[in-house]
Amino acid sequence: MHKRILIVDDEPAIREMVAFALRKGEYEPAHAGDAREAQEAIAERVPDLILLDWMLPGTSGIELARRWRREDLTREIPIIMLTARGEENDRVGGLEAGVDDYVVKPFSSRELLARIRAVMRRSREDDEDGSVRVGDLRIDGTAHRVFAHDEPVQIGPTEYRLLHFFMTHPERVYTRSQLLDHVWGGNVYVEERTVDVHIRRLRKTLEPSALDGMVQTVRGSGYRFSASP
Repeated sequence: MHKRILIVDDEPAIREMVAFALRKGEYEPAHAGDAREAQEAIAERVPDLILLDWMLPGTSGIELARRWRREDLTREIPIIMLTARGEENDRVGGLEAGVDDYVVKPFSSRELLARIRAVMRRSREDDEDGSVRVGDLRIDGTAHRVFAHDEPVQIGPTEYRLLHFFMTHPERVYTRSQLLDHVWGGNVYVEERTVDVHIRRLRKTLEPSALDGMVQTVRGSGYRFSASP
């Protein structure tokens, strides 16, 4: 069965253009013009990935991404934001809302498919990861879940990958560039500031369990994961 990708965009012409590219890439497209239609499409069949427009009627794409990251059914679905907003602050805002990547309009079919394949590949790699424990923090790789003090932690897919890498490589300092290569992949163009955004999100996720101090900033060098203060 082909991977199903939900296109959430209020412009029918764009949805058709994207759907054409997806079919060429051997994906199965599904359509939604607003938040309500998107929820109905997800209820019908959970997609393998969501292409989400920034500007939507009623509810913005950013608000929708935040909602999906809070809900059990959609928390693990990779999201790529489609946006005409190319400014750095806008891109950072999308990443902080929990999206996995972004494509700035206008974009080519080749670029879009490359981004989709990269995000899908990272998602598959997550599924193959094993379990690991560091101090009071534990990852169950089979269930794809994180536990702090044996209590489940809600975490986004990118933060999961980042945390898993940290926990399997503790007590070492990694630069932003090295983290991009290991967590995002060396053949994917992502700005180094993206690392800082997801570090903040990871710390915020661990903060209620008082384990955010395990993600440490090493001034002038990068980041380190350690069970020791």
